[in-house]
Amino acid sequence: MSFPYPTRRHAMLGTGALALAGVRRAAAAPAPIRQGYQTNMWGMPTYYLMRSGLLQKHGVAFRDFAVPSGNITMQQMVARQVDLGTFAGPSLLIGNARGGLVAVALIEYVGKTVRVMGRADLHMTKIEDLRGKKVANQTGSSIGNIFVNKIAPAHGLHKGDYEEIRMNVNDMVSAMLAKTVDAMVNVEPYNAIAEDHGIANTIMDFSGVDRLPVFMAATPDFVHAQPDALVAYLKAWLDVAKDFKDSPDKVAGVVGAFYASKGYTMTPATLKKALSRVQVDPGFPPKATLAPYMHEQAEALIGAKKIKTVPAYDSYMLGQFMAKARG
Repeated sequence: MSFPYPTRRHAMLGTGALALAGVRRAAAAPAPIRQGYQTNMWGMPTYYLMRSGLLQKHGVAFRDFAVPSGNITMQQMVARQVDLGTFAGPSLLIGNARGGLVAVALIEYVGKTVRVMGRADLHMTKIEDLRGKKVANQTGSSIGNIFVNKIAPAHGLHKGDYEEIRMNVNDMVSAMLAKTVDAMVNVEPYNAIAEDHGIANTIMDFSGVDRLPVFMAATPDFVHAQPDALVAYLKAWLDVAKDFKDSPDKVAGVVGAFYASKGYTMTPATLKKALSRVQVDPGFPPKATLAPYMHEQAEALIGAKKIKTVPAYDSYMLGQFMAKARG
């Protein structure tokens, strides 16, 4: 017997079937990427990635997790609270040793964004002038490690020759203004803000010592679970690079709005100066180019007792996903 209209039983069965299909579809959909980013200038390309609509264009859903510096993102990733995040070589190596983190792209070079700056009223001009001074430093960060382990010793300064004041980079300018510290190891845009307000002067930037490649790192869990989403994600990064090159005013508008929302006052000229120090170039350099640099970073961390061994390069540098993204 046929029924011209569905009975209550048929309706319930149909609803159940649709619900089951919905559950199956939901189970098949990848979970949103948990994207960590730092709120200094190193993290602004990632912030732009998330606010530009480019991830949505490539079908990638995400949740964002903001922190003051990349070493905190690294710790979140080790704890498996975040899937992806950017930081420099030292933090990548520490994250690999502690939690198996891997690099899936080199996103940017930021050596020019990092400066050692002294209070303007102290008229310091060289690293040696930091002897006996209070130096604000984001202890445990990549730039903090490079200053303590490489730059200061090269200028005859060792632990105890200056007082290291543990501080987040976003708190350093106010500490300089209050004269509770004498100098800072800081990153853009805070350096440009301090300079333009006459609070600090530049002693040196890091570019002559280290170009500071910044990597997009991933947890091995994420790489294993979502390889296709990772390729789509990296395709969005290639679009970000085009915008940084071809649409700088659009990029500056997004980044400027972010800092304005946090209460930072920057003129358009100050913002452009800070952004100009970031070289955004997503890719994966040849092993011959990058491996010696990472080996040097690992040796320095071993000497500082941060890691125990130099990891095999190919075990944590995974270029195949960017290669697929490029097609």
